[in-house]
Amino acid sequence: MTDVRVGVIGLGLMGRVHAGNAEDVGATVVAGADVSADPRAEFVEEFDVPTYDSHDAMLEAESLDAVVITTPNRFHEETAVAALEDDCYVFVEKPLAHTLESAARIADASRGSEGYCMVGFHNRFAPASRATRAYRDQGRFGEIEHIEATYVRRRGIPAPGSWFTNRELAGGGSLIDVGVHVIDLAMDVLDFPEVVEVSGITRSTFGAREDYADPDGFASSWDAAENGFDVDDSVTAFIRFASGQTVSLEVAWATNRTPGNELIVRGTEAGAQLELEGEVVELFETGNIGIDHHVTSTIDARGGPDGHVEEMRHFVDAAAAGEPVTMNTADEGLEVQRIVDGIYRSSETGRAVRFDE
Repeated sequence: MTDVRVGVIGLGLMGRVHAGNAEDVGATVVAGADVSADPRAEFVEEFDVPTYDSHDAMLEAESLDAVVITTPNRFHEETAVAALEDDCYVFVEKPLAHTLESAARIADASRGSEGYCMVGFHNRFAPASRATRAYRDQGRFGEIEHIEATYVRRRGIPAPGSWFTNRELAGGGSLIDVGVHVIDLAMDVLDFPEVVEVSGITRSTFGAREDYADPDGFASSWDAAENGFDVDDSVTAFIRFASGQTVSLEVAWATNRTPGNELIVRGTEAGAQLELEGEVVELFETGNIGIDHHVTSTIDARGGPDGHVEEMRHFVDAAAAGEPVTMNTADEGLEVQRIVDGIYRSSETGRAVRFDE
């Protein structure tokens, strides 16, 4: 148990999940804030703590060490900056913000605060991802030349007609919602090299079709005809780095193909296929055995620590020690946001976007 006192801003499903994880790793959830009464009531029932109808009211009334933010993306900046100005540690559910400019202001606030900002990219903490990084750190890939990054759902448009499908509130669609996960993980595996160019195309094909909404709980909220659907539901992109390395990206909320959530790493000495849903890493190595002088082996990481819990452990431990967070930093989240912004601009203009000009 630590003495870290946590307040949660945005008390929907993910707010409650992160609050529970914070308590599981030793923090104490002492308050919550949400503009809506129903989420506040649910939070009180589960955690039995005071709740407030604004983040400002909570920050003024409570003595907090850390804040967890799970609001719609548009409100990340105002809540994160306010908490950082209060010298709180801040955990922001991905993405860092809804626009590049907003993300940059959060990163600036983090640099000027006694607290630190961490972004909720939980896949980095999953056992299969840790195994892939360890393999990289041992030098067994050789030089990584290319990564294929995929996050594709077959029927998975989240809550059509909600803030997820409203560009003003979310900043985008499938790319900024789920694509950021595999962009961040690819950047982490490559150790965040300098980006020189991105190109991409975004599509909005299935947003007006109810049969492409997520069948496991989201379709009942269908209201796109009334509230609109002005975001992407699939994206194809290519990222080039100053090192000569590259990443190809395929993202979709809905499409007519096999779903997948994976990274394929291609190195000069070995490769890997990292299945994020199944927590399995398949390794492709050269060798002097096997008929074709190569071998394939599998690392089964199923049953290991949950990535959501482990990212919160990292956050709470940093806050307890008064030390910087060392993974999923605000600056890393900002770099992911630059790539997202570049892909959207490339799609709008039909041209590649250079970062070195």
